Amino acid sequence: MSPSYPPCFDPPRPATALLTRRESIARAAALWAVGATAAQAQPSAGSQRPVTLNLSLEPNSLDPTVAAAAAVGEVVHYNVLEGLTRVEENGSVSPLLAESWQASPDGRAFSFRLRPDVRFHDGSALDAAAVRFSFERAQAPGSSNKARRALFDNIAAIETPHVHTVTLTLHRPDAHLLFRLGEATAVILHPASAAQAASAPVGTGPYQVTGWQRGHSIALARAPHARAAQQVPLDGAVFRFIHDLQAREAALEAGEVDLFFQFATSSVRRFRGDRRYQVLIGNSSGKGMLALNHRRPPLNDVRVRRAITHAIDREGFIRRALDGHGTAIGSHFAPTDAGYLHMESLYPYDPARARALLREAGVRTPLRLQLALPPVPYALSGGEVVAEYLAKAGIQAELRRMQWHEWLDGPFRGDFDITLINHVEPLDYLIYTDPGYYFGYDSPAFRALAEQHALAEHPRARQQLFAQLQRHLARDAVNAWIFTPDLVTVVRKGLRGAWMNYPIFAHDIGAMWWE
Repeated sequence: MSPSYPPCFDPPRPATALLTRRESIARAAALWAVGATAAQAQPSAGSQRPVTLNLSLEPNSLDPTVAAAAAVGEVVHYNVLEGLTRVEENGSVSPLLAESWQASPDGRAFSFRLRPDVRFHDGSALDAAAVRFSFERAQAPGSSNKARRALFDNIAAIETPHVHTVTLTLHRPDAHLLFRLGEATAVILHPASAAQAASAPVGTGPYQVTGWQRGHSIALARAPHARAAQQVPLDGAVFRFIHDLQAREAALEAGEVDLFFQFATSSVRRFRGDRRYQVLIGNSSGKGMLALNHRRPPLNDVRVRRAITHAIDREGFIRRALDGHGTAIGSHFAPTDAGYLHMESLYPYDPARARALLREAGVRTPLRLQLALPPVPYALSGGEVVAEYLAKAGIQAELRRMQWHEWLDGPFRGDFDITLINHVEPLDYLIYTDPGYYFGYDSPAFRALAEQHALAEHPRARQQLFAQLQRHLARDAVNAWIFTPDLVTVVRKGLRGAWMNYPIFAHDIGAMWWE
């Protein structure tokens, strides 16, 4: 396993390096249709054939600036839609649509110089007006952009002094601004077609969506007019949506898929010896947790939430549900975060203590709760494990397995008791400042602390406040945090350029090639 790198960086400073792609190789195949599966034979050297990737979840949209699911960015980010900056596999930031930038000495203003040679897939030129449109759209009242609080609400003014220059003025300095601009939530949309981006995104990336077979797959192929379309080695990609564990294993055995993402099951051991595949184990910024609905008694009682946290054996869950591929956590922060604190020891596994806390809260056992499970491997394998642990503490969890659209329309809208979910976005602790978020945490004290952290200008003060944020969430037992997952990716041998570590959830097809 390679070392982890925090998704953060030094205070902003000018950058002038250009983002480059690998040298062009001859174009071979014509556009191809959805549903085409990868050839089972090992590809020949220099092959341009499309790559087939398996994702557990099918996106409900292709516009990552309005949809919440990480699967949206996994398909389109870097491939179809691009942002001003790019987050690399090691968490560093490099130029993308912006070829360079300058920061003011106080860190409150950034001037971005756009690449002059960029066109959208329809042939129209990328300009500063498109950037301004995209960011103002994300700021607008009613915007569902999940980075609105962390990024867009902090932009006080957007100026376009030149057709290829955009200046952002911030309410307060943000050491993570360049990283946030490299996330899928900050991609630049075509102003004339943004309303249709959920089904037909028009971007600047090397690929375009050529078909979406609902429930099965999405296909990408080289995009006309894109500056890098003829430079990327692969003709395109097919994203296959398979969440059933046995179906995933069958597809892998049959050689139908070239890359399996988040393949954390006991079957990984078997494929370590498969000559066709290699297993990559990397780091992530995910926070796997049992989310608790604060709007529903008795979950609004901190003693009950602490009881639930004491009831879960984190290490046991990681061993049994993730085949050991994870790290125990105790707050909404990942070990890859700079300034991370180990908070899991605050609530050690102790069923007796959990029962005592329930009695103290006046809860009669068994406490009956419904446990919502999205269709992802860690939930499908971990739901019964969590229910078993809760039962030992006097909590009876009724398992409710859901399709992804059901989870988005139910638990994500606040209709649930408890749900097992992994939040993959880095540095997303500001969700706890929003009482309207799906688990309904409403803490003026935490909001005040987050505001202090945002306004603090001295690095030492920011570091201390960052630690206080972690302790506050842990002491409030807002959710029962369990694990940060190791990301297990099974990749066909000969496919190069796939990430091992995922500071953000993105699959850069343009950086992959067949050896």
